[in-house]
Parts: sequence; C-alpha cells; structure tokens
Amino acid sequence: MKAISRCVSGLLLAGLAQTASASELGYDAYIDSPKRIKCMYGYVTAKTGNFGAAKQIFEDCIARWNDVYSMIWLAQMYESGSGVPVDMDKAAALIELGANQSDEASYVSLARYHWGTALAEGRGVKKDRKAARMWLRRASEGGQTEADEYLLRMEQSPN
Repeated sequence: MKAISRCVSGLLLAGLAQTASASELGYDAYIDSPKRIKCMYGYVTAKTGNFGAAKQIFEDCIARWNDVYSMIWLAQMYESGSGVPVDMDKAAALIELGANQSDEASYVSLARYHWGTALAEGRGVKKDRKAARMWLRRASEGGQTEADEYLLRMEQSPN
C-alpha cells in the first residue's frame, strides 16, 4: 500500500511540475500580484536571497497599502545592504513612516520599537534619546516587550 501511495504521489508531483511554470512556483510571480498576502511573501522572498523581487514586492505593498510590515523589512534591507546599497537615511525614513501610522495599523508597534532604537543609536538620524524614550514607550504600550528591555538598558547607560 505504501508503494502505491508513493507512486501516486510521484505521479501527482510530476503532473504538477509539467503544468506549473517556474515563474508560478517562484516568488517573482508575486511582484505584480494585486493580493495583499504578497506582502508576507516579500519576507520569504528576501529570506531565500531573492532581494530584487523582495524589494519590488515591499515597494509595491508600501505604495498600494501603506503596509508597515513592508516598511520594516525594506528598511532592514537598506540597513544591512541585503540586495541594495546600504542606505541608513532610507532605512530611517521607512521606519519613521511606519512608526507614524495609526495605532490600528498592523506591525505599527514593531515599527515604533525600531524607530525608537534608531533614534537612541543615531542610525540614519540624529541621536535623540528623549524622542527615543517616547517612541519606545509607545512601542511598549503596543505590546513590544523588547521596548521595555531597551528602555531598561538606556536607563543603565548614560550615553
């Protein structure tokens, strides 16, 4: 019975491979998709190393839906130089944009955490510990426990 099951599975997979093109199976297919789920695929696309497609997906998600998740991940690509030149100014601008979204926006508290840390460390912006504390408190109020930990470290460090 197991042999029959493996044979049927193999035939199904072979049939799928014959009917699906490579572009349908790759993340490039999501670049022009009008479906918002593609914003999540942008993350997976970046994690598999297809940074060009990930950048296009994130940029489209930001343009179409002002998607905070995409702002965060595209900012991280610019911070790390993953598939794009390192650009701390662009990274900071994206994170600030995400942090300034309404409280109801998905991932806004995470963007506020990242914006607070950027301000605290002067990553792409002028260091401003007072503003950093305010943003980290807002992130904490939104459920980001990392913000509490960061605030505690800031209290213990004079710089």
